[in-house]
Amino acid sequence: MIAKLLPLPSIRSLLRRLALPLAGAVLLSIPGAFAEERPVITTTKAAGDEVREFCTNIADAARDQRYLLQKKELEDLQKEVDGRIQTLEQRRAEYEDWLKRRNEFLKVAEASLVDIYKNMPADAAAAQLELIRPEIASAIVMRLAPRMSSLILSEMEAEKAAMLTAIIASASDPNTSKDPS
Repeated sequence: MIAKLLPLPSIRSLLRRLALPLAGAVLLSIPGAFAEERPVITTTKAAGDEVREFCTNIADAARDQRYLLQKKELEDLQKEVDGRIQTLEQRRAEYEDWLKRRNEFLKVAEASLVDIYKNMPADAAAAQLELIRPEIASAIVMRLAPRMSSLILSEMEAEKAAMLTAIIASASDPNTSKDPS
């Protein structure tokens, strides 16, 4: 019917003009014609390979984190050691002060003790020195004047006086403190 109304060359030109829009309409009517196909990724790796790959990827970060934790622990330990050292230094200073005061007291006490025995009558001093330890008695007798020491030793029992004399003699011997071997 169109052929009767229009000559053949006109029909052809009409079809050419309509062909492109018709093709577009047909393509649009097909569902998914313009859908983009994405490649399907298939993995043939086993689960262990994935775990290994994951672990490999985070190994550096984990190592850095461990180093940071170890560094923090070391810093904490260093602070603790520094605190203990400071405490020990304070205690050492206290002990040195105590030792200094003790030594000063002993010097004063020793001087006073020697003065006490120096001012006592020889017979009373001898009686008291016989009752204390021989090492202490000999130290006191050594610090007294020779005249007073001889008076005190003459008032003592012969046995006790001999023991004190032996201690005093060994104290003045330069070889006493040397190792005999």
